[in-house]
Amino acid sequence: MDKTIEGKVWKFGDNIDTDAILPARYLVYTTEEELAKFVMAGTDPEFAEKVEKGDIIIGGTNFGSGSSREHAPMGLKGAGISLVIAESFARIFYRNSINIGLPLLECKDITKHVNEGDVLQINLDEGTIINKTTGKELKGQKLPEFMMDILNDGGLMPHLKKKLSSNE
Repeated sequence: MDKTIEGKVWKFGDNIDTDAILPARYLVYTTEEELAKFVMAGTDPEFAEKVEKGDIIIGGTNFGSGSSREHAPMGLKGAGISLVIAESFARIFYRNSINIGLPLLECKDITKHVNEGDVLQINLDEGTIINKTTGKELKGQKLPEFMMDILNDGGLMPHLKKKLSSNE
């Protein structure tokens, strides 16, 4: 995984639950590509048509609350979202995202310093965020090394396969 991510911001508020990210009526779909067509439909029905590969989602507190299903982060990843930054995440959403290879970063007060449409540059290894639109620099909560290893391998399953094959 590239340590530096750059993309345009889509901004959402507090308590964005998994049903806002991917409404339950779309759970009949199972691939990232299929789910991507309906991502954020519970909040912005046209979002999937507007988002571009590499874009970044900014959220407030408790992003990804609700059910434990993996469909929500799968849809975001399938839509080309390169990173989700929020003030805080629901724990199960956080782990599901890492497990499927979708990077996350927690950053206190991110919603106060970033506007929709801003361009951000993030160094995941350092947890640094540069708002290229305003010049503001922020510091997020750096991911633990073992989670970076999972992301670098493309998610939990590829990571486990790599570990198992290296032990043979």
